[in-house]
Amino acid sequence: MAQEAAAAVLDPESLDAFRKVCDLAPLPALDDLTTPRAGELLADIDVLITGWGCPPLDASVLRAAPRLRAVVHTAGSVRGHVTDACWERGIEVSSAAAANAVPVAEYTLAMILLAGKHVLERARDYRASQRRHDWLGTAQEIGNYRRRVGILSASLVGRRVIELLRPHDIEVLLHDPYVTDAEAAELGVPRVELAELFARCDILSVHTPLLPATRGLVSRALIDSMPAGAVLINTARGAVVDQEALTEAVLAGRIRAVLDVTDPEVLPPEHPLWRCENALLTPHLAGSEGNEWRRLADHALAETARWASGAGFQHPVRRERLAFLA
Repeated sequence: MAQEAAAAVLDPESLDAFRKVCDLAPLPALDDLTTPRAGELLADIDVLITGWGCPPLDASVLRAAPRLRAVVHTAGSVRGHVTDACWERGIEVSSAAAANAVPVAEYTLAMILLAGKHVLERARDYRASQRRHDWLGTAQEIGNYRRRVGILSASLVGRRVIELLRPHDIEVLLHDPYVTDAEAAELGVPRVELAELFARCDILSVHTPLLPATRGLVSRALIDSMPAGAVLINTARGAVVDQEALTEAVLAGRIRAVLDVTDPEVLPPEHPLWRCENALLTPHLAGSEGNEWRRLADHALAETARWASGAGFQHPVRRERLAFLA
């Protein structure tokens, strides 16, 4: 992994914990798998602990690592480094996507509840007026009681958000073309078609991975069908949403948006969303940061210990599922 990723995710305490379950190769972490040092280390390893910035594990790397049997990733997606050569060799792969889903779901829950109460807008107005509002005159569309929330995709994050919403008096609807009605019932939510999800929900939360089939999935027609005053929350990928259509709807004041991701990832300075009162932009912070990196390390440690004991991975990545994963 990149040196910066190693320093952030694998603190001294985590490294000591790894040393109790495996013979850890000498530091620093490898960020280039073609160097003489990399060749010496790869020749003798059974498991690779990977992270952000890991180079591709292609055929030449695998030839240098004849004993390699498993990859434990300390982040979510393995698309950037687990190659076809890994699958063809039968290397087992684990990902910390489930661990990284936790803070994203927590962010989403917080934004759903804040959006329902119009907290950010009302705080802005309070700062401007410095007067208490007429609370008995509050509009009926403000509040979270029986709010209808739509979840787009029963991904790891989407499922976790559904779970976190259960204690609240909120109706949750789900759209995911790969989830059956029976599976949705197990999640405790009704499954609806995509158009119905957008037309009926007060808050729509996007959890769809960016794949060729999902690029621009949240189209102009869907955005235009959202109820007036509805909120679109996106913690997935910016390109899943037609950003031009979303920008027009938000600037017109017809809907609101909470965007932790955009397309491009940082909008140009002149983009109108920066100055739009109906949009909240955050810098892709919903995923693991700060002390949440320790959860990723703990997850990788637990997976390594399970694999070493012969129990196998609890969170394996399957080759046949790659087409549906971020």
